[in-house]
Amino acid sequence: MKIQIQKGDNVKIISGKHKGEYGKVSSVIKNKHQVIIKNINIRTKHIKPKQTEDRGYIKKIEAPIHYSNVKLIKKIK
Repeated sequence: MKIQIQKGDNVKIISGKHKGEYGKVSSVIKNKHQVIIKNINIRTKHIKPKQTEDRGYIKKIEAPIHYSNVKLIKKIK
């Protein structure tokens, strides 16, 4: 199955927690049929310190969304 959505396309989320929101595709994961949309589906990841002197921190990352949950609005050529 071929994914019609490419990097840079404008999309609308049609289902899930972020239903009705618009965004721009920042990357496509083809083998899992998922897309990462800029500033949508933000998750927090707690990073542990690697050594005793280091400090841990909290990192915000954009989690992927399955391409069937997004609708293509504007195709970038």
